[in-house]
Amino acid sequence: MRDRSRVLVVGGGILGTMHALSALDRGHEVIHLERDPRPRGASVRNFGLIWVSGRSRGAELALALVARDRWEQIATRCPEVGFRPNGSITIAQTPEELAVLDEAMTQSDATRRGFERLEVEELRHRNPALNGELRGGLFCALDAAVEPRLVPAALRSMMTKMGRYHWLPGHEICSLSSGRVVDQRGEVHGADQVFLCPGATRRGLIGELLAAAPLRRVRLQMLETDPLDVPLTTSLADGDSLRYYPAFDLPSRAALGAQSPLAAAHRIQLLCQQRLDGSLTLGDTHAYDEPFPFDLDDRASDYLLEQLSEILGRPAPRVRRRWAGIYSQLHDDAGGALYFRGEVDNGVSIVTGPGGRGMTLSPAIAEESFE
Repeated sequence: MRDRSRVLVVGGGILGTMHALSALDRGHEVIHLERDPRPRGASVRNFGLIWVSGRSRGAELALALVARDRWEQIATRCPEVGFRPNGSITIAQTPEELAVLDEAMTQSDATRRGFERLEVEELRHRNPALNGELRGGLFCALDAAVEPRLVPAALRSMMTKMGRYHWLPGHEICSLSSGRVVDQRGEVHGADQVFLCPGATRRGLIGELLAAAPLRRVRLQMLETDPLDVPLTTSLADGDSLRYYPAFDLPSRAALGAQSPLAAAHRIQLLCQQRLDGSLTLGDTHAYDEPFPFDLDDRASDYLLEQLSEILGRPAPRVRRRWAGIYSQLHDDAGGALYFRGEVDNGVSIVTGPGGRGMTLSPAIAEESFE
């Protein structure tokens, strides 16, 4: 790609926005299209967790570490994203969960992840809000947080000030070929390179392009509480999360046994992050069978609130909003790839499917697109 070429990015979520930023940082002009007036998908409905601790060994952990460094660099340029290196604590409430944490500490990559095994007293020193009946925890110094509802707009504002950046919301692509994209208004956008970052979209032209891709969509439920009256100094994960994150796919995990019927039915794990206003974002559930229900199941939300209350040793704050989100994810048998990348035409690439890793990995994925 020659210097000062024009890059066109389709998709205003975190993955598309990071592609736009990587293009600008290389000196290119950027045209950035988004079908909605502003992003409304999984990029603004997630926890805002930059999550190194749970990543699988090898390529995924390596990419997460690159992304973690990139996030910190971006935050120095754009403090409005709300980046904070608060770390996380994965809580153990049973001897079996504690055994998984202990085994994780014996792995060769424990130091690379910033792992530190905490006894109960150390855990409460690190995060004084944790006053429930706990067995111990695993601190990950490299985990961090951003404000997901603020990130896209904050980065667009920064990119606008950089120049050479043109944000065009309300433009949905209808046709494309090498060097040429046509939107629903009939407007033609020319570019030397096109990146399609459609998120979970499966309609129209994007649906046709991804019809044979090894992707599935995942629906999750989340909620937000009123502000907690004390700081939650780290992100939190409970013992159910050990069942879902590949970093904990260790022999000791087999002894965890089955989840409760409700938790198993909704594939629940507790993740919790305190927002800058003191509120708590909680989740999540996992549903894979489409069509997804249009309504939310309060039983799953109640389970998450009860679990948080047990960890805090006090009632969780009142819920003030609930929502569902859908993200795109590669199938488990997709050959070990971390996300989907396909060449649609000469100079036209489609990049999607990082799953729940999107907020964490997007800066590094965008860099790979240009490398």
